[in-house]
Amino acid sequence: MNQQDSNMVLSLDNVVKRYHNHLAVDHVSLDLPRGQIFGLLGPNGAGKTSLIRIINAITGADEGHVYFEGKPLTSDHVSEIGYMPEERGLYKKMKVGEQLTYLAQLKGLTKQQSQENLKYWLERFDIKSWWNKKIEELSKGMQQKIQFIATVVHKPKLLILDEPFSGLDPINTNLIKDEIYELNKQGTTVIFSTHRMEQVEEICEDIALINKGKMILIGSVAQIKEDYKENKYRLVTNRDITQYLEPAGVQIESQKENDYIVKFSDYNSNAFLSNLINDDIKIISFNEILPSINEIFIKKVNEN
Repeated sequence: MNQQDSNMVLSLDNVVKRYHNHLAVDHVSLDLPRGQIFGLLGPNGAGKTSLIRIINAITGADEGHVYFEGKPLTSDHVSEIGYMPEERGLYKKMKVGEQLTYLAQLKGLTKQQSQENLKYWLERFDIKSWWNKKIEELSKGMQQKIQFIATVVHKPKLLILDEPFSGLDPINTNLIKDEIYELNKQGTTVIFSTHRMEQVEEICEDIALINKGKMILIGSVAQIKEDYKENKYRLVTNRDITQYLEPAGVQIESQKENDYIVKFSDYNSNAFLSNLINDDIKIISFNEILPSINEIFIKKVNEN
């Protein structure tokens, strides 16, 4: 195959990567539409880093095909990709301005373009005074901001972020998060890799879970949570209703006074509630509990 759907920023078709006797990426296929924020998840050693290196043309696939905007991926496409690895790669002895200019020019910008784009980002983060500071003089969080700027200064079409909030306090986490949303609004497609599942639920529209080199789960966050729900509800009443629950086949998972977490053996919860309501019993609230992405992640990895 020489051409794929150009509406996809990235397409992987049965990609395989081996290291000696280890199968790091095992026939992975994926289509990533333009403008999406996509979560790439997996436990340590699952194959995420190997996959990201292939997407960045750092290493090649042993089998399968990788397409960027419908065309076979080449080293020329790297200038349209921004990659922020978990292990940061700044030169400690270099000054911030020199380093950012150098890294921007590596991505194909002229010196003038580099200066203009960097001026924008330094003003946006209110860090113009850092220009002549050496990287080693900055805190870990400050270095993280510089690394982020280096990743996005060339306005990439595809942005790959591996644990982007590591080392950041809540204020700077929100700052970087807002910039990710803004870049995405402007058309940048984002691959977001992290172990922080609560961040995945907040930020990502779609996710893929990789384990032992295989893609074992893929889809929208909302649909995956819907698919893995277990018919659990939180039920709050005005008085103890234990005597009504067990005979109706309702399992009590936890109880704190008149606040219950219950699990129905079937989906006929409405009929149960209708039978429950009388003059003495009032239902204060009744809400379905969907599983978290973290719970689904653990379940799928253990199954796999």
